[in-house]
Amino acid sequence: MSISIRVNENLYNQAKIQAKAELRTVPNQIEYWARVGHTAIDNPDLPIDMVEKLLIAKREANQSFEFID
Repeated sequence: MSISIRVNENLYNQAKIQAKAELRTVPNQIEYWARVGHTAIDNPDLPIDMVEKLLIAKREANQSFEFID
């Protein structure tokens, strides 16, 4: 389910630039920033780059792999 929200135009433009660089949609970029921020708030002792690496590792752990012989 998706819900429309209003965001500041500056935030949208920053997300648009970052989303293009990281091959995400603008909404997915904003969701990613929200997850990073939420995780950083829940773990204030961790550096932000560690938070990002943990989220990447968690996402990769949830992906299935198909081995080709």
